[in-house]
Amino acid sequence: QVQLVESGGGLVQPGGSLRLSCAASGSIFSINAMGWYRQAPGKQREWVSDITSGGRSNYADSVKGRFTISRDNAKNTVYLQMDSLKPEDTAVYYCDADVVRYGSSRPLNYWGQGTQVTVSS
Repeated sequence: QVQLVESGGGLVQPGGSLRLSCAASGSIFSINAMGWYRQAPGKQREWVSDITSGGRSNYADSVKGRFTISRDNAKNTVYLQMDSLKPEDTAVYYCDADVVRYGSSRPLNYWGQGTQVTVSS
């Protein structure tokens, strides 16, 4: 099996920073794209950012210029550096990854359990 575990969430004041991490473990042959989503109370889950295995990244307009995604392929880990945080960034943040397991040729999508980010004074 494959597990994704997020960490790094917490409470931060507006204008502050947080760095989220998401580590994948298990029967992993390779990982294609990895990404981050978020879900605020009463709202649908929305895409935040993603990054290919080669390092090409994409961002939602709402976070462009404030958030930076990166990954360490050797550690099967993706990061989300969040700067200039705003109250509207408050949400549960989830990571996902397209994983090719040993013995398989097709990637499957896996999700983490989520980590809470609260931006408030």
